Amino acid sequence: MIKRTPTRLQLLSATFLAGIVTAPAQAQQQPTPELVADEAQGSNEIVVTATRRSVSLQTAPINISAIGEAALETKRLDDIGDIGLFTPGLTVPETGPRTANSIVMRGITSGGPAGTNRSTAVGVYLGEIPLYVDFKFLDINRVETLLGPQGTLYGLGTLAGAIRYIPNRPNFTNIEAEAHSRVYDVAHSSGIGTVVDGTINLPIVQDKIALRVTGGYYYDPGFVDSPFLVRQLGVSLPQPNFNDPAAVAANLRRGKDLNDEKTYSVRAQLGFDLGWLRPTFSYIRQETKTRGTQVNGGYGATYTLNPNGVPFPDGQCVYADCKGVLGTGKYENGGRVEQPSRRTLDLFAAEITADIFDIAQFVSATAYSKQHLYQQGDIADLLLDLDYDYELFPAFAGTTTSDSDPKQFNQEVRLVSTHGGPINWLVGGFYNHYKSYTFSAERIPGFPEFGAANSTGPGSLYGTLYRGLVRPDGLEYISFTDTYTKEYAAFGEATWHITSKFQITGGARYYKYKSYISGATDTPLLSGGRRRTPYPLIQFDPSRVRTGSTKDDGFVYKANASYEFSPELFGYATYSTGYRIGGVNRVAPCIVPLPPGQNVCALPNELSYGPDKTKNYEVGIRFSLLDRMLQGTIDLYNIDWSNLQLGSQTTNGAVGITANAGGARSRGVEANLSFTRGKFNLSGNYTYLDAKLTKDAPGLIGGLSKPFAIPGAGDAFKGDRLPGSSRHAGSITASYTVPVPNADLTFVWTTAARSNTYSTTGLRGYGEAIPGYSTSRASITYKKARWEASIFSNNIFNKYAVSSVSNDYTLARLNDGVQIRSYGYGVIQPRTIGGEVRVHF
Repeated sequence: MIKRTPTRLQLLSATFLAGIVTAPAQAQQQPTPELVADEAQGSNEIVVTATRRSVSLQTAPINISAIGEAALETKRLDDIGDIGLFTPGLTVPETGPRTANSIVMRGITSGGPAGTNRSTAVGVYLGEIPLYVDFKFLDINRVETLLGPQGTLYGLGTLAGAIRYIPNRPNFTNIEAEAHSRVYDVAHSSGIGTVVDGTINLPIVQDKIALRVTGGYYYDPGFVDSPFLVRQLGVSLPQPNFNDPAAVAANLRRGKDLNDEKTYSVRAQLGFDLGWLRPTFSYIRQETKTRGTQVNGGYGATYTLNPNGVPFPDGQCVYADCKGVLGTGKYENGGRVEQPSRRTLDLFAAEITADIFDIAQFVSATAYSKQHLYQQGDIADLLLDLDYDYELFPAFAGTTTSDSDPKQFNQEVRLVSTHGGPINWLVGGFYNHYKSYTFSAERIPGFPEFGAANSTGPGSLYGTLYRGLVRPDGLEYISFTDTYTKEYAAFGEATWHITSKFQITGGARYYKYKSYISGATDTPLLSGGRRRTPYPLIQFDPSRVRTGSTKDDGFVYKANASYEFSPELFGYATYSTGYRIGGVNRVAPCIVPLPPGQNVCALPNELSYGPDKTKNYEVGIRFSLLDRMLQGTIDLYNIDWSNLQLGSQTTNGAVGITANAGGARSRGVEANLSFTRGKFNLSGNYTYLDAKLTKDAPGLIGGLSKPFAIPGAGDAFKGDRLPGSSRHAGSITASYTVPVPNADLTFVWTTAARSNTYSTTGLRGYGEAIPGYSTSRASITYKKARWEASIFSNNIFNKYAVSSVSNDYTLARLNDGVQIRSYGYGVIQPRTIGGEVRVHF
């Protein structure tokens, strides 16, 4: 059986802090964009602005979870991946630093191109600005998670919900500064992890202009090795005689801790308070580098394959305690080359708030972002599966590189009423323009010379196909895609406070979008490709370029009612619809009919995908009992999801794409509970989720391994469970503070658990059930006046656990005696032990 353990930082606890203060309906009239969470005074109250008005969490009429600044710091929650296990309804499997975290909310999947969350079903905001990358929690006041569609409140169309990172804003009165440092050791790693960050706030003109700058450096040492890296591409043998140590040493080297992370992040805010006009200008830069994936070689696989009488080749892993491919262990993979990744983001934003007499508040959020995404991968496994006989070259190993430059412009405007009275209203507009150019290239050094030498004469290996190979750079395949998406929306809500305790809300949104793609592929090593792309040129003949587009428009709606039964009990009910725009897959369109030889491209039905929509029904209660000692929230929901977007693969080349399936249903229960008595707090959350298809989805899982792409292997059916989320998940945290002379000593223990997840819909297409797991962590913090020091341990019992499956187990096989190595498991970080210091000035 596969064993599962927690992620390193993902298993950090998120303490539930529920609002208790009972506010009359008129208190919701103030449309403050952001307020400071009031945790420091011990009131356990968080004020949230997710409804675009400042309200106590206790009387927010929708399902919201909020984590304040103190909890973010105490629990060492560095990014969205760290709160996934501790927020009801939210699943964020750890994938390592090479790719952005994929967010699954209430069983509704999301995720976009590598390094971005552009296609997510969850709207992610930094303040008022949409975010499309994983972002470090630096100088963040709180994180609000809104479950359920929010398209009538936000510019982004939120199919499943929204997450808001609320930053601390410039202080116009006082100088502020903070410094923080963390060091830690990771089991199975040879390095020491470090985090260094700081914040400074400077009033430039007292009470009028202030500058706030925060920055940090994160170094995680990594823990996954690659013991079979070739020393020289095109010369070294990737699979030498492993019984000869000298041959192994001459051809291979060990790459240590390749899933390391180096992230630099800085944010500068220049704020103005001119009375009725309050603009804030921001610049953000973040860069993340890593040398490899957080994937092993399938250690502990349990599968034997014999579909429809097709025998599984020799070399498979069939025992519960067996090694991975080529005998790799828990934290090793069989890669032939390093697989580095680099992601950079520059974001410029202007957020302007203006008071329009006593009638309304005007809010404008303008942002422009540009990214550079680079990745290098091991191309040998794909070519082995496609069986082009490259493996007859003894030194066969190659790389695929991808460069992308996404650019995005957003404009959101909003008017929020401030005139008082029984009716509040909000209207807004949204414009989004996304464009990206991606170029990919595959290279097999040394193969042109070998192919040319073996393409003629008796017993030639390659015959006429590779005769006359003349590109010494080994450029075997190239592609480009040029895409853009334009989206427009108008949205609004109105709330009628029928009494001081009872209110109803109605909202609507109109959206319209269009996506376009242009792309091409070529094979410069083949005879036709050499004519179109003669060495040393890298170009695309116009005859190879294909285009495609998709567009749609429509409406979504919301109806909500809430009632304050007493200061101790508040209830709400919501019906809302959500949508996610469709788009084009970033894969070059195929030339139809397909030319002979290698094709890595999207067929016409794989080129684009349509929008998907949800209908969400939910009811919930919030309670505060025993003089605020016991607080909690319980919510029940049912979501009908139509034309859903799920991960699939192209038929040619097994490239990951998005595809539409017929329909699904997700229903569940979410609960938060917190008990506080003096210096002791016990808090926890629990989620039950049942998400499954309601219609058959033929051919949903494409791109299966060539020998096993039998008819029906990739079909999914009504009743099949959706991938990516657990049916049961929860956590419990206990904390106790002991007063010591002039200071406090706080002990925290957290245990989190989740049941199994599926790697594919209904385990179709050779999917796997990834077993559930539990994990624990603890910390001790000494806090005195302006400084504090902590020691901590995550994954205390050093459990091994799997978070995801890379490809499928049909790829754990041989081709002409050469091992395909792309099958594996994403794994969570082993035990981490460290300490940190934080100083406030």
